[in-house]
Amino acid sequence: MAQVKTMIARRAVYNQTVRELNVLTNRELADLGLSRYDIETVAREAAYGK
Repeated sequence: MAQVKTMIARRAVYNQTVRELNVLTNRELADLGLSRYDIETVAREAAYGK
């Protein structure tokens, strides 16, 4: 059961990160050194590690 809770929490982190990065403009993402193509990778790393 603990593993299920962990997976749900990680997925929530992934979803939140994607939402937050998607509201940024391309210029704001570029200032962070990111592009739109990087959003899912960054979210995956934030939630699940490298």
